[in-house]
Amino acid sequence: MQYPRWKVATFAILILAGFLIAAPNLLSREQLDRLPDWLPKQQVTLGLDLRGGSHLLLEVDSASLFQAREQDLADEVGRALRAEGVPPDAISIDDGRLVVTFGDPDMADDAVRIIRGLPSLLSSGPSGTLASPYTVSRSGGSVSIAPTPAAIAEATQAALEQSLEVVRRRIDETGVAEPTIMQQGADRILIQLPGVQDPGRIKALLGTTARMTFHLLDETLDPARLQGGRPPAGIQILPGETAGELYPVRRRIMLEGDRLVDAGAGFDPQTGAPVVTFRFDSIGATRFADITRENVGRRFAIVLDGKVLSAPVIREPITGGSGQISGSFTVQEAQDLSVMLRAGALPAPLKVIEERTVGPDLGQDAIQMGLYTGLLGFALVVGFMVMLYGAWGMLANMALVLNIVLTFAALSLLGATLTLPGIAGIVLGIGLAVDANVLINERIREETRRGRSAMAALDAGFSRAFATIVDSNLTTLIATVLLFAFGSGPVRGFAVTMALGIGISMFTAVSVVRYVMVTWVRRARPKQLVIRPLFGLKLIPDDTSIGFMRARFAGIAVSLVLSIASIGLFVKPGLNYGVDFVGGILLEVRTDGPADLAGLRGALDGLDLGEVGLQEFGGPSNVLVRVQRQPGDDEAQMAAVERVREAISAVAPGAEFERTEVVGPKVSDELYRAGFLAVAFASLAMLIYIWVRFEWQFAIGAILTLILDVTKAVGFFALTGLDFNLTAVAALLTLIGYSVNDKVVIYDRMRENLRLYKRMPLRELIDMSINQTLARSLYTSATAFLALLPMALAGGSAVSSFAIPMLFGIAVGASSSVFIAAPILLFLGENRLRRQAPEPAEEPGPESQAA
Repeated sequence: MQYPRWKVATFAILILAGFLIAAPNLLSREQLDRLPDWLPKQQVTLGLDLRGGSHLLLEVDSASLFQAREQDLADEVGRALRAEGVPPDAISIDDGRLVVTFGDPDMADDAVRIIRGLPSLLSSGPSGTLASPYTVSRSGGSVSIAPTPAAIAEATQAALEQSLEVVRRRIDETGVAEPTIMQQGADRILIQLPGVQDPGRIKALLGTTARMTFHLLDETLDPARLQGGRPPAGIQILPGETAGELYPVRRRIMLEGDRLVDAGAGFDPQTGAPVVTFRFDSIGATRFADITRENVGRRFAIVLDGKVLSAPVIREPITGGSGQISGSFTVQEAQDLSVMLRAGALPAPLKVIEERTVGPDLGQDAIQMGLYTGLLGFALVVGFMVMLYGAWGMLANMALVLNIVLTFAALSLLGATLTLPGIAGIVLGIGLAVDANVLINERIREETRRGRSAMAALDAGFSRAFATIVDSNLTTLIATVLLFAFGSGPVRGFAVTMALGIGISMFTAVSVVRYVMVTWVRRARPKQLVIRPLFGLKLIPDDTSIGFMRARFAGIAVSLVLSIASIGLFVKPGLNYGVDFVGGILLEVRTDGPADLAGLRGALDGLDLGEVGLQEFGGPSNVLVRVQRQPGDDEAQMAAVERVREAISAVAPGAEFERTEVVGPKVSDELYRAGFLAVAFASLAMLIYIWVRFEWQFAIGAILTLILDVTKAVGFFALTGLDFNLTAVAALLTLIGYSVNDKVVIYDRMRENLRLYKRMPLRELIDMSINQTLARSLYTSATAFLALLPMALAGGSAVSSFAIPMLFGIAVGASSSVFIAAPILLFLGENRLRRQAPEPAEEPGPESQAA
């Protein structure tokens, strides 16, 4: 209870710095530019769900990295084997492996020896020794050549690093402001494009590798006469720009596009058609001049990603190092091709496996709803605290304001992104932050009733409530950390804001409030510290003596019935899984007038995309469209969403796509597993923490109650039909933390009473402990409930899967602490707990002696 000057100064500096760092979030960019340079100007970055834009998750097609090498290797292996007198019957590429087949199995051993000695199968390792990136194995009369896992991983990482730079250059060329481009995982690139509502052009730019090569044609071969047969060695048949057009192209690359230093879109001076001009560097220009000088009169093919753009005849040597590509380009196509050539070629194709788009209007609506519901929730909590504790409630509210300011300051310092679920995390943090003040104030009231002086009651109130505050906050933090570890995107934003709010509340609600209260007591010198409610109104009497354990059998029976019914609802009708977990397409569409649902349904049913659902929400012009996951890979999902958009635009011209979510099968399966593991690990972590912090009987009681609480929450999702997505998993994890949080408050008092009342029957002791903590348990639940209530009622679809189940979970968690967890602890037996209860650390107070 002592506060030296250095500690007070530290508090003041932290608070002042927090206000200075958070203040820029209230200013516009123009106002910030007018401030002195020494002042902080960093603002919290808004997520795409708040400002609008597109989110793309790309995956490197690692299988294609070795395809070109395998074709070249097939030609080399065939030549080497025939030169050694071991001709193969067939050479084929199967599932990333090169398979060489022999009619005579005895020839396979010689083939293995010859193949392993090929120079292309040997590379210099880190220590200078020769190591092969391929494995050569024999099975009967066939020999398989496949890249090693290490070679695949190394090539994928190199391709990813190169792709990141190429993607950055291509997007920068389009003029998108403040794009976010980063590596995610071992083979993925996350791209966020603020303000981009239709990422179609971006996807086209990034979905093309733009590998340009120059080849000579084999003019002695007519592709039409092959009739699907295999071309001669060293020749490949490539398509042209026109349908049915084929070219016999020599495999040998005469010149690569990596020698280009510039490319641009222009117009042919003779025909006026769009063309792409290019210019080589000095080495490329010299090579280009040599090629054209040596092959005058021959056709020279310009190949882009396996397609012949043009194959002009070389009329004369081209010594200037520049040229042009003419084809059936539109102006936009010519501009895009020049962008890709300037940015460089991708080392491997990139596949879009997840796409999410939010329109600017929807983002602005989300900001307004989040702001209004958050302020209303804050106002409800403020009013409730003043009603409970009068002037001391205002002190708790001051700490609450300080908590919000410091949370925004921390978000600004970390450069974190604020999402709509992140706002929900701040709002829930408001309810949880005042929990500490409720626990402290109720404990001070209790110590005052025991006859302690003002300073003694203050000291005992803070010191005895502190352990409970730490335990309850740590259980919530465990769930939050796991949510961050297994979540993704906006859900991680929720985890960050929740964790910051909880951590900062230990400073604002405990340290700062204690300093203010100690300072007032020392100056005012009251005999007792009396915390009176507003108007003298007490919601819960001080000395309740309700026999909760008399209803233990009824409570457990009702809970079991509800949990069994929830399991039945989980089986049928089941959960309404969102696109996060099942994949597919989700679009929010806003039409100019009332939506023609029948016309839209007819147009979408005609696309033959499987199950299509349409739902009007928010108004007659707002439609939610769901399309099931399409058969095939991620590209099939992306193709389907384009068809859906075209069909909707045809029925409702001028329709705006406020939100688009496309999740491929790979991502949805990963998110489903991550969500399941997060819930399982959170439950296990709670069990371990309670076991270590208390006794095993408490841990068993908590985890069994937790299972019943979670099953009821799952049943609630099934009954209401709310989307079960990543936001719902965030709600479940928060419920797990909150449920254990509530039980810790009661468990902590039970543990204390077990030390004080050695001979009291366990049933009476549990009833007494629940009555002693009844006010603080109900008040802490009420603050969290009030904070989330406005968001549940008017927060919109983006947070409904979180806020509504949280209200249900808060009510279930508060009741289960009394009627489920406590009876289970009683059933485990009094003797076991009595043997483990240590000697009391101090003599019982007046209340204990009277008892």
